[in-house]
Amino acid sequence: MLLLNNALLPVAALPLPNRGLAFGDGFFETLVYQAGRLRHAPDHHARMRRAAAALYLSLPEPLATPEELETTLAGLARANHLPAARLRLQLWRAGGGRYTPTTDTAEWLATAEAFVPDDAPVALAGFALETHSLPSPLSFCKGPQAWLYVRAAHERQQRGLDEIILCDAAGHVAEAGAAAIFWVKNEVLFTPALETGCVAGVRRAQVLRSAHAAGVPCREGLFGREELLAADAAFTANVAAVRIIQRIGDAIFPPDNPAVILARSFAR
Repeated sequence: MLLLNNALLPVAALPLPNRGLAFGDGFFETLVYQAGRLRHAPDHHARMRRAAAALYLSLPEPLATPEELETTLAGLARANHLPAARLRLQLWRAGGGRYTPTTDTAEWLATAEAFVPDDAPVALAGFALETHSLPSPLSFCKGPQAWLYVRAAHERQQRGLDEIILCDAAGHVAEAGAAAIFWVKNEVLFTPALETGCVAGVRRAQVLRSAHAAGVPCREGLFGREELLAADAAFTANVAAVRIIQRIGDAIFPPDNPAVILARSFAR
């Protein structure tokens, strides 16, 4: 089952023309439904509003508020008999035409699959050699630059890595292939600034809030590879899981380091 413009359908055929297919004129969100709630719904909706504004789109009524977003997607999870669901919500501009848009109306598609958490440690990560992050007015959201992460994932697969780490063109650490990256050094939490072109991840924001609430000093900024490699502990974070990194290249992060305990605390 899927939702196409709020119609619950067993099979859907997308009408053409489709500007999402033609121009990538849209964005998407990945969300998790669990224990009867849509995780971090206000944060997801805030990023959706920002992405819609950047693309000159209006959010459809069933997605117009955090509450409506949760109600709509919870209904999809229940229709698929999924007590825990990984949800993908895709939005794109309605109508056809060429580059010049003729409407701000958005069409949308939501799909659901079983959510299986994967918080296994990252045994081996490496820095991307073929792709770097690209700061842009849309790099904070998911979708417009998806090709970049497809390239990074291909490289990760070809090199036999468990995770790949992207840097910006100047060599600053930006993010992991499908997650934010954090590290701990001398009991201070570090993460790349959004200026590197990393996605403004929902779990990234949640980790930073949790750290501030716990009194953990946080630093967002432009950091080189050597600063990450010198960390006491490192981890990735996305809506699905927080994963401890065990090794980046030749740098090994001992599991018995007290910083790892701090890093694991953000998995809650």
